[in-house]
Amino acid sequence: MRNITSALAITGALCLAAPAFAENAPAAHAAPHWTYGGKEGPKHWGELAGNYTTCKIGQHQSPIDIKPRTAAHLDKKDFVVTYNATDVSAVNNGHTVQATPAAGSDEMVTFKGEGYKLAQFHFHHPSEHTVTGKSYPLEMHLVNTNASGGITVVGVFIKRGAENKALAPLFSNLPSANAAATPAKIDISTLLPKNQKAVVYSGSLTTPPCSEQVNWIVMERPIEMSKAQIAAFTKLFPDNHRPVQKLNKRQIIEE
Repeated sequence: MRNITSALAITGALCLAAPAFAENAPAAHAAPHWTYGGKEGPKHWGELAGNYTTCKIGQHQSPIDIKPRTAAHLDKKDFVVTYNATDVSAVNNGHTVQATPAAGSDEMVTFKGEGYKLAQFHFHHPSEHTVTGKSYPLEMHLVNTNASGGITVVGVFIKRGAENKALAPLFSNLPSANAAATPAKIDISTLLPKNQKAVVYSGSLTTPPCSEQVNWIVMERPIEMSKAQIAAFTKLFPDNHRPVQKLNKRQIIEE
């Protein structure tokens, strides 16, 4: 988005303020097993449990294919990102590597005048959203929640390029399945592209239970990570993305 004001830094997070709605957050109780392939893959998520049916019948599902040239335009900015450097803890939950900010951190996204606190960020390979059919090697999701359980997710594409120094403390030693990494300090503001032009739309979580009414802010410009950093993640997760979903007449807004 052209006029986004971004303060500095982002913090990693393991659990959301509202775990039942947190994308890739560990469940508080045993949940149906799901995967990214086979009989428990995305095509079958809606059949695995009663509370997963939205994955099958929902009309506002994510991710989507973004076509910026056909997006509607707004003169008024809709969000302000206020992230700062903070300590994060990371875990490999079997579906992704998820990072959680330290207790007491106050990283925020203000969306349409309402504040959402950063709960966690995690990664998908390849990117879940596409741009006019094009995917990127990785996509980072920064999941923000408010006290009433509302969710605003900032999506950031990642392309191959220079080493990402901000993420180096995490990606130099990614945790294996069901393991945690040594806590590290990450300046999350530097994980956002300098040009913060973005598209906004109403969608869902991209993992079960695929809950809808999620605000999506997807940055159009990618950030970079090195070949080695990308390979470190893809070695752990050869494919952990949900395919694009039907737009179903939703409006995509570009700022």
